[in-house]
Amino acid sequence: MTETMTEARLNECLALVKETLEDMKAKNITVLNVENLTDVMERIVIADGTSKRHVRALADSLGAEAKKAGFMPLGREGGNDSDWTLIDLGAVVVHMMMPQAREFYDLEGLWSSSESLAELVATPREKKAGRRN
Repeated sequence: MTETMTEARLNECLALVKETLEDMKAKNITVLNVENLTDVMERIVIADGTSKRHVRALADSLGAEAKKAGFMPLGREGGNDSDWTLIDLGAVVVHMMMPQAREFYDLEGLWSSSESLAELVATPREKKAGRRN
């Protein structure tokens, strides 16, 4: 777990995220425990928005509520017309996305195991004979 977030604070952050997303009518809210798969975060939260505008509203609301509760977002990715917006709260990273984007990127499948992640690791190409690098 990150040094700056205790287990109690992590649970408080997750509760805030879930409550905010539910209040904003997000669909299919899923929490993934990834603490044994990466040192970057503890949990990933994924939620569906019903439109690009809804995805933006989810992110705006979550960002505001997180700040009020003392969870300063470390970053936000995704533009005003994006079908996927991410808010990084440190130990908790929240993805709000359109169902089509969620299906396409399949974060649940990607983060399901260390074997799934290992498939993404780039392996260096062997040098071809006679070529300089």
